[in-house]
Amino acid sequence: MTACAIEGGTAGAATTADPGPEESGEPEEPVGAESAGLEGAAGPEGTAGAVPAGPAAPWAGAPRAPGTFTLTADGAYGARLTAAPGAPGEQRAWYPERWTLDGPEPYAVPLPLHQPEEPDAQVVPLADGRVLIRRRVADRQMFSLLYPTGPATGELALGAVECDGMTLLPPSPDGSSVYGLSAGDHSSLLWLVAGGAFGPELVAEIPGHCSGGVWLDRAGRMLALDRQLPGGGPVKAVAVDLERNGEVTPLLQIAPSSDDRLLLAEPDSGLLLIRSDAPGHDRLGWGVLGSCLPVRFPECLRPADVAVTPFAVQPGQMLMPESCAVALRIDGAAGSWVGIWRPQGRRLHQLAAPEGWSAGAGYWSRDGVLHLPYANAATPCAVARIEAPGDDGPLPETGGTDGTDGDASGTEPSGAVTPPVVCKPVPLGQAPLHRTASPD
Repeated sequence: MTACAIEGGTAGAATTADPGPEESGEPEEPVGAESAGLEGAAGPEGTAGAVPAGPAAPWAGAPRAPGTFTLTADGAYGARLTAAPGAPGEQRAWYPERWTLDGPEPYAVPLPLHQPEEPDAQVVPLADGRVLIRRRVADRQMFSLLYPTGPATGELALGAVECDGMTLLPPSPDGSSVYGLSAGDHSSLLWLVAGGAFGPELVAEIPGHCSGGVWLDRAGRMLALDRQLPGGGPVKAVAVDLERNGEVTPLLQIAPSSDDRLLLAEPDSGLLLIRSDAPGHDRLGWGVLGSCLPVRFPECLRPADVAVTPFAVQPGQMLMPESCAVALRIDGAAGSWVGIWRPQGRRLHQLAAPEGWSAGAGYWSRDGVLHLPYANAATPCAVARIEAPGDDGPLPETGGTDGTDGDASGTEPSGAVTPPVVCKPVPLGQAPLHRTASPD
């Protein structure tokens, strides 16, 4: 996608391209794990209904996790670093833990080894139930696969990469591959660290400093990265074709000098969640892969005094991006809670999160149920299910102050102030290296 317009702006229109079979792993039997029911934050059947807006109080007994809760692309498995039990104030030992989420009840399997892990270790689950772990040892990044073997933990060493730092990207949609990004000021190295034939393999060297990492298709071929070219300049999302030796093509170009980052993509519908300062300040917006329509920046996605970050998009909505439910993490002074929004609904629903939610972790079912993994003193492993609220009823009165309709609590701009420039869609592989649209 080469996006070159914003709704209500003067920057042109978006040209995009599409991509499209996914694999899933088979769950294993629990080994020494405690299971918990699927009841959610409110409701006997694990479905939270109309929950009042606002955060859930954090679980006071939970140690602060050093990393994040990572899910496979299909939501079947999750993995995280967690702390061994200990007295309050005592230093905890960290170890990996795998969650199985696709059965009738979720359960967690601890994967400790002979010594505790460092807090900066990173874990990623695979579709076959194994967990990849990245450890830093001096100036090397070492990789192993962990799996339960009876009461113990098995470990398969994959090899190492000599570099100062590396970040593992979200699990590939193919379920068996994991990529790592080692970013420098002048170039960034993309590594296949799991799923290769002979250990870690260098896939591509990309000019510039890269970050992010969003999959654009279900085959695990097209990867989006946010890149700043050597010497500085704006950050622009680019597409990397992993089957063409890491060939790079532009993906977002909303305005020549704007920072345009891709946060999420849903391959079925083509819905893209974007963060850009093209409107004059940093805003959360949405567009469609393969569309000429402009990128839109809804007013309802910038409530006051909080940070809003999307973390999951409803799959299976073929050719209906505006009907996709989007889950957002909302962070404020009081904690973190959940937002749910649809492009066509033009309003942000704010819901309490379950106690002990791994903030920013979750996935949608195709029928519009949001699954949120959580753990607390009463429930060591559970998933709350929240049905996406409907968008029926009248919208709030308009009250925009920036030249658009809508207010920050309930609506998005109702239309473009200036008609967008229409341009012909260009496939990603044929996108020109430089393209900007001039205003009408």
